Amino acid sequence: MTRLTRVVPATRAQVPLPDVDMTTWLGSLTLPNPLMTASGCAGYGRELDPFLDLTALGAVVTKSIMMRPRAGRATPRMAETPSGMLNSIGLQGSGIDAFLERDLSWLEKRGARAVVSIAGNDVEDFARLAQRLRHSSAVKALEVNISCPNVANRGLVFACDPTASAEVIGSVRSNSAPGVPIIAKLSPDVTDLVEIAAACVEAGADALCLINTLLGMVIDTDTMRPHLAGVTGGLSGPAIRPIAVRAVWQVHAAMPDVPIVGVGGVRTGLDALELVLAGASAVQVGTVVFNDPAAPLRVLHELQRALADRGFDRFADAVGHAHRPAPTRPSAGPAGPSSEPTAPRAADDESVPDEATHDSSHDRIGSHHGSHPGGEDSDIRLPDAGDGSGPVAERDGDEAEATSGSV
Repeated sequence: MTRLTRVVPATRAQVPLPDVDMTTWLGSLTLPNPLMTASGCAGYGRELDPFLDLTALGAVVTKSIMMRPRAGRATPRMAETPSGMLNSIGLQGSGIDAFLERDLSWLEKRGARAVVSIAGNDVEDFARLAQRLRHSSAVKALEVNISCPNVANRGLVFACDPTASAEVIGSVRSNSAPGVPIIAKLSPDVTDLVEIAAACVEAGADALCLINTLLGMVIDTDTMRPHLAGVTGGLSGPAIRPIAVRAVWQVHAAMPDVPIVGVGGVRTGLDALELVLAGASAVQVGTVVFNDPAAPLRVLHELQRALADRGFDRFADAVGHAHRPAPTRPSAGPAGPSSEPTAPRAADDESVPDEATHDSSHDRIGSHHGSHPGGEDSDIRLPDAGDGSGPVAERDGDEAEATSGSV
């Protein structure tokens, strides 16, 4: 049996991180920092363990678990696209029994905070999964992947209907441990995301995860047939980050007291900061780990430095900060027009290395826009896609392979 050893990448001299309180909250769950892995991009955590300290992350989100083992879809399952990629994995997994015996117990022994993602074919599947996980102390939160086809309703994706979404969340809430937060992971492929989000919160969700991948398709121009065996798949990577930012912004504006986990195309600390300013209380890092397995910890450190650069002493104060009222421009008086107040100094650009030092002598920002009381990025580059469109992008989460409506 081959034993994996931790790989420590060669780095420049380490610079101490700035003193920023990175604590965040998701319902009753307190996390030491907001960085999480995205479901489906690191299995159950073992794959990343050789490259970074999993206990240093806010949480590890598992691949979506189903009641029974599942082989997933036929190959090919993945396709590169300009500034993104498609996946059609099909929720491949070992089932709840093997997960409890082998994977969840490993995460607990490792000391990682586990957020378990669950998926089902119908409402009863979700309820049974919640029951099986109810008595495990290793489960810090449940992420409910409702971007799955409902076999009881002609394969309509749960997350595309507020009633179906509420039924799933309600069943999980009533069958899970009372103190375990429920996070509803939502699909962006809807007309009114706020309506779906409100239905989930009303049904018992403690937090929301925005966004899952978008449904897309690639056709091979040589074979002149769909590239993916499942025809459609989930689009992710930098191409969807603006959509994720928009989704987080809209839902936070409508429900400012509901914690949001932002996910979608994050590969740098400034990418993460964008979601935080829009209203995310936590951020998930996904497919960038295929290119840079240590990315979650790197992004966390870059985010911490970016916050310090902008005058924040606490992460919680930055949550939703972009929603603050815009300064009003005074009318021109006898002395001429007045200029607007100068914003805190931002980092020069995204090419600043993670280890760079920063001037923290500027004014501190004191307003709090977080959703709870108490409240630079790397020179690593993704490989070029080869078509002149830039680097290959990340994928955040494995769940969207189910959004095509076929099982």
